[in-house]
Amino acid sequence: MIPLSSVLESSKHEYVEVKQMLEEHQFALGGSWDYDHGSFDRSLDEANKVWLRLPFTITNGNLDSETVDNDAKIQFGQPFVLKHIYNDGLDSSADLSTVGGLVNQFQQPLDPDAEIESGWVDKARKVLHQVESLFPH
Repeated sequence: MIPLSSVLESSKHEYVEVKQMLEEHQFALGGSWDYDHGSFDRSLDEANKVWLRLPFTITNGNLDSETVDNDAKIQFGQPFVLKHIYNDGLDSSADLSTVGGLVNQFQQPLDPDAEIESGWVDKARKVLHQVESLFPH
């Protein structure tokens, strides 16, 4: 993981407006969101191993990814680049139960915080600069 400096850090915004704006720029709400925090993620490579992550906390309201009537307010944290190296194929030690087979069939990453080449950091900074230009200063 490599942290990036950004004018977005600590800025506050309306969640729905930010979500709609970032979705137009290939970002998606990260899968590990919760009622009080989350992130907007964008893959930087075709293999979906290198990501630019824009973390945020909820300062008012609750996060609900499904409704456009959401009144949540968010505050951005420090953006960062991360890289995951995944095993290919199914996990031979996955649970054999129905639920286990649905949830636990994929292997853990070989390296969830792999070294990130400088070219990816440069690309992340360019994308971040484009995103920053969408927000009033």
